[in-house]
Amino acid sequence: MKFRFKLGTALALAALLPVAANGAAMVAPDGVQIKDGTVAGSLTGAAGDPAAGKKWFVGRKLGNCLACHANSDTASEPFHGQVGPALDGVAARYSEDEMRAILVNSKQIFGDATIMPAFYSIMTDKRVRKEFEGKTILTAQQVEDVIAYLKTLKE
Repeated sequence: MKFRFKLGTALALAALLPVAANGAAMVAPDGVQIKDGTVAGSLTGAAGDPAAGKKWFVGRKLGNCLACHANSDTASEPFHGQVGPALDGVAARYSEDEMRAILVNSKQIFGDATIMPAFYSIMTDKRVRKEFEGKTILTAQQVEDVIAYLKTLKE
């Protein structure tokens, strides 16, 4: 009987952990470690999908990277921003782990020199609308998808 209780408790606790499709535990926003300008390894334990990443990149309601960044791959999309640097060749300038750190929380990388939001961080020191409190802009998988897309921008 004691064994069943422990097994049942373990199964109940395991059900509470976010798990990636390949069985690896996802990294929660408050568990992300930015060290030396990088976040080592996938937030989901799996690679992202570049096609989905492009969707988040150009999407006006979620990632909206296009509002600040242009690149030749998305030249047909309207309303490119020019506030951020052009991302042609970004995969040659930054490693995957560096891009992940920038997407997770650009302020920790560039300080006040950027207006880029933290896409996978829960901000507690900024004014946030009620419906967005305690939420990230992108999910861990969406961050990995955007990174997979950015890795296609080699020049």
